[in-house]
Amino acid sequence: MLVKSYAAAVQGISATVVTVEVNCSKGIQFFLVGLPDVAVRESHERIISALQVCGYKFPRNRIVINMAPADIRKEGSSYDLPLAIGILAAAEQIDSSNLSKFVLMGELSMDGSLQPIKGALPIAIKAREEGFKGFILPKQNACEAAVVNDLEVYGASNIKEVLEFMEGKPTLRPTVIDTCKEFYDRQQLFDCDFSDVRGQENVKRAMEVAAAGGHNLIMVGPPGSGKSMLAKRLPTVLPPFTLRESLETTKIHSVAGKIGGGASLMVQRPFRSPHHTISNVAMVGGGTFPQPGEISLAHNGVLFLDELPEFNRSVLEVMRQPLEDRVINISRARFTVEYPAGFMLVASMNPCPCGYYNHPDRPCLCSPGAVQKYMNRISGPLLDRIDIQIEIVPVPFEKISEQQPSEPSIAIRERVIKARAIQERRFAAYEGIYCNAQMNSKLLHQYAVPDASGLSILKTAMQRLCLSARAYDRILKVSRTIADLDNSEHIEVRHLARLYSIGVWIGRIGECEYRLTISILLWAHAHIPLEILSKKRHIREI
Repeated sequence: MLVKSYAAAVQGISATVVTVEVNCSKGIQFFLVGLPDVAVRESHERIISALQVCGYKFPRNRIVINMAPADIRKEGSSYDLPLAIGILAAAEQIDSSNLSKFVLMGELSMDGSLQPIKGALPIAIKAREEGFKGFILPKQNACEAAVVNDLEVYGASNIKEVLEFMEGKPTLRPTVIDTCKEFYDRQQLFDCDFSDVRGQENVKRAMEVAAAGGHNLIMVGPPGSGKSMLAKRLPTVLPPFTLRESLETTKIHSVAGKIGGGASLMVQRPFRSPHHTISNVAMVGGGTFPQPGEISLAHNGVLFLDELPEFNRSVLEVMRQPLEDRVINISRARFTVEYPAGFMLVASMNPCPCGYYNHPDRPCLCSPGAVQKYMNRISGPLLDRIDIQIEIVPVPFEKISEQQPSEPSIAIRERVIKARAIQERRFAAYEGIYCNAQMNSKLLHQYAVPDASGLSILKTAMQRLCLSARAYDRILKVSRTIADLDNSEHIEVRHLARLYSIGVWIGRIGECEYRLTISILLWAHAHIPLEILSKKRHIREI
């Protein structure tokens, strides 16, 4: 007897329906075709044991199984359930009339229990698109798949429940969750807050600007100045997930197997912090059987690279294209997989190998050439893609010992949300552009043109420092964000001046000449009080 059951294969972050065709006839042979990998072929032994434990017999017949389409590679052990159900239906041990209504996925243990699978959410989305009535899968993945409406999702703990359900017994009940309630109730739950940070007001302001405009950020400072502490709190001030963003991010984490048991949608933006020993493939994704990398797992969230110069140079260079295109293409001989990579890059580093170059109190112990050699580990093209570069100084004891809490994250977040709302209205007519950091040259000339005084400052800076066109664009992008936070329609001199007031460098790291020049220009044009500028040690060097 020939029967068909249905499963799915995940490619990238989308799924393809797989038809499991089982033909049972006289004989004693077993054939499995349709480009299965080793894990799929090993299902034969798992199925035999699981059926025996649950009181069923593996048919003593000639069984031929084809997994169509046969030109797509079938990977993993999640095909155990549709194979087992199809074999019993072909042997006429169970009723096969309901097989066409459901997609089946699940890994079998030797005792018949079902183990969780990867990619439950994209499979559920595909099942709904193809018009299936329901989706039967392990109980641990039921909540994840149940966020898809107009699809009955049944979570089973063992294969016996599935077999009885196919016979018409009410052993399984659909999993129903209130997606909106779960989504919005858990958005404000964070383990950390900016109120825990003492001092570093300029860094907090820079992070607010970065969050409001989606700008990449690098922090440079000595050990113990609070770089990692500040970076971990950045997601608390980012705008909350929309349902579309949450669904897209959850699909990526589902394919990678990063969704915990019993979880449904991701409600908070991801924060990924890979170790500096990470490989190229682990960072961008890929492998023999492509999987999302760290840049894709950080999609719609934050990718934090602690001690940036310690990363392998090739690892940093492969991020240049995703930073521009916000997508990564993994190409193989027979197929190409595309993963989204719209992340916000936050990096930290010491100013030198010992960490105390330009420290106000402690001397630097590095040799003269060591500092420049350390800085050269980061290429110029990569730095050009980082909009905000900020110096962090140690927090004095008076600030550390303060009992008064700092401004909480929720207050900063409200200002960020208002600035993002302005940008959404501004770019509503442009597909794929949601924040100032994504503006191209055409949009910069349209929405980020300073007034006459501001242009005069920028002209002088460009001529004196030989700044690149990309540096000019970065100045306009960040200034546009500061103007949005100020609810100003136009970029004014005070918005350019605020770049310095928060300690932002637009030039390369370590270029003191630029910081001195721009400081003098801003003081002359924006009338920043000289006593404020003099608090910066670089000004005292004049």
